[in-house]
Amino acid sequence: MEQKKYMNPYLAGFIMGLVLLAAFYFSAEGLGGSGAPKRIVVSAVEQIAPNHVYNNGFYNKYSKDGEKNPLSNWVVFEVLGVLAGGFLSGAFSGRLKLVTEHSPKITSKKRLWMALIGGVLFGIGSQFGRGCTSGAALSGMAVFSVAGYLTLIAIFGSAFIVGKFVKKLWI
Repeated sequence: MEQKKYMNPYLAGFIMGLVLLAAFYFSAEGLGGSGAPKRIVVSAVEQIAPNHVYNNGFYNKYSKDGEKNPLSNWVVFEVLGVLAGGFLSGAFSGRLKLVTEHSPKITSKKRLWMALIGGVLFGIGSQFGRGCTSGAALSGMAVFSVAGYLTLIAIFGSAFIVGKFVKKLWI
């Protein structure tokens, strides 16, 4: 079996710190991606039902009236860069394949459904928490925010507890 190539985690963490520093320097904001899907949804709804967007307080603050264009926000480009970077990383390291890795205890279909459910729950949670793990925890901790540290503790604490119950879906 061929050994998978991964970046040294310490080097990856250091580079991630530099990227976070660059984000603060160039955009005056930290990293975070949960705002991108929100802006994409608002843009799509605006194309289909513009009156609904203009009459809805939540949508309107992200619409073309609230911003010049919801899709021109830096966070949309950040997420596109993350997707492109992940694709290129997988391609260069020989790990780019259209297969679903899963435990022998479950099927590919169940793995995909559980990943989709987890992603939807994460997306909903990021809106309740007013940001994703990157925005709330990573960027919050970088500016020494108590909320950032508490968020990180809550994220890893709940993952540790929930992981005990769903571990069989992945291992």
